[in-house]
Amino acid sequence: MNVLYTKGQVVFSKSGRDKGLAFIVVDFDDNYVYLADGKLRKLEKPKKKKKIHIQITKYTDTAVNHKLNNGEYLLDADIRKAIKTYLDDRYKGGDVNAKSL
Repeated sequence: MNVLYTKGQVVFSKSGRDKGLAFIVVDFDDNYVYLADGKLRKLEKPKKKKKIHIQITKYTDTAVNHKLNNGEYLLDADIRKAIKTYLDDRYKGGDVNAKSL
């Protein structure tokens, strides 16, 4: 079985009012992923989105992944930092996704 989603993975929304925004996968099940960006969608109330409506990336933040898998305390600031790190690496400092941060 090919696992496409991991906790701590950066994904982009492909549809809805949040189209184009970056999120972190905080949980998933058979049909849905639960996403947070640390600002609009916080860890207390993650966005429930169908898997077909997101674009996955190969990047998974190891610190966020470790905390989510081990039940450790995770802050919304950790989520924002992981997204910012990914976007800075990808776009070399360009402010492409400022709404998400």
